[in-house]
Order: sequence, then structure tokens, then C-alpha cells
Amino acid sequence: MSSPDDPAHRPLRSFGRIKSRALKPRQAALFDTLLPTVALPDPKAGLIDPAALMPEAKAIWLEIGFGGGEHLAAQAARHPDTLMIGCEPFLNGVGSALRHIEEGALKNVRLHADDARDVMTALPDASLDRVMILFPDPWHKARHNKRRLVQDDFAAEIVRLLKLGGRLRFVTDWKDYADWALERFERTPGLEWQAERADDWRLAPEDHVVTRYEEKKLGDTAPIFLDFVRA
Repeated sequence: MSSPDDPAHRPLRSFGRIKSRALKPRQAALFDTLLPTVALPDPKAGLIDPAALMPEAKAIWLEIGFGGGEHLAAQAARHPDTLMIGCEPFLNGVGSALRHIEEGALKNVRLHADDARDVMTALPDASLDRVMILFPDPWHKARHNKRRLVQDDFAAEIVRLLKLGGRLRFVTDWKDYADWALERFERTPGLEWQAERADDWRLAPEDHVVTRYEEKKLGDTAPIFLDFVRA
């Protein structure tokens, strides 16, 4: 994947806004007290060894764009022996995630309040057991498709990061984005789509966590679940 200094690595543009409203006092306080204890090392400062962040971890998962952090926190609570790395540029979402981390007394979460691509560039080969991308910004107008997170180089970077047998999950509630992502992931060497029948992408996997965002049904279709294995 392109380095952050490469012109091809464009600054992240969000379909939403980086900050939509003033942070609640409790969340603002958590930026000063909790975030420094759970923040990832600065990826622009050098390579990140995720195993060093939680040496006892049996697996390392990355969630790209965790929204309000509900899914990230729920998975962390379910899998306390897994290091959960979450990236999200939307500051209100980071504040919400910090609240979930505090309320759950979660010790296995590390956050990056910015572009996930910088973190991906800083991670070593075959360092992740799972990558999750849930309801990314759709950019559903054709002229904006180039702003979508899922592009060919991004898919190749995921392959680089996943261990053999590692898993990728992509979820969207926009039909066009599902088609777009599937086309790019399927043509990326090293990824194998796991669906055998329609229910495999129409029905939520057993380990899926429904969030308030998903319940709003803002897209043009019911959620579509695309699961891949690194082969």
C-alpha cells in the first residue's frame, strides 16, 4: 500500500463529518484521562508491533471505522484474550467508544482516532487474525466512488496483514457498495469468499453484533455480509 507521504495516499475524506457536535463533558474528559492509556502508538512515527501491545493476546483483530464503538466493545468483552485494535476518525465516535471501554472495564482495546490506512501501513506482514469493516461510508454517487475505502490497493494491503486462515468481514447496507467491494475482494489474490448460498450473505453471522447505526436502516438494502478467508 502507498506510504502516507505518497500522493496516492490521499487524506481520508469522510461521508460524515469528523466532528458533528460538541462532545459531552464525560466523553471530553475521557479524551484526557482514558484515551492516552488505550491509544495506539503514532503510526507515522514508525512500525507498530501489535504483539507488544498485549503480549498475552491469543489473537489480534482490527476494526476499520468502528463508528460509536458498540461492536468493537462487544467483541472485546466476548474475547478478552484478543487484542482489539479500532480506528475511527470521527471524534464523537471515539468519545462514544471510550465510554464503552470505561463502562466495560475493557483492557484489550487500543484505539487510533484517525485514518486506519496509516495504522495498516505501520503493521507488519501477517500480523492480524481478523479485519472487520462494518458499514463504511458509502459514497454512493458514481462520481464519488473513488473516495470509497475499498479499492484494489486497500484489498491487497489487507491480504498482506492477514495471517493464513485469517478472516475479513465486510458489511454494508448499500447494494452498489456490496457489488463494488465483492468485485475488488474477489479479484485480489489471497482472498477466498466463503459464501455458498444466498443466506450466507443475507443473514447475519452468529458472532455479529447489531449496533444502533445498523438499526437505523439508512441504506437501500438489508445488511449484506461478505466474509473472506486469507488463503
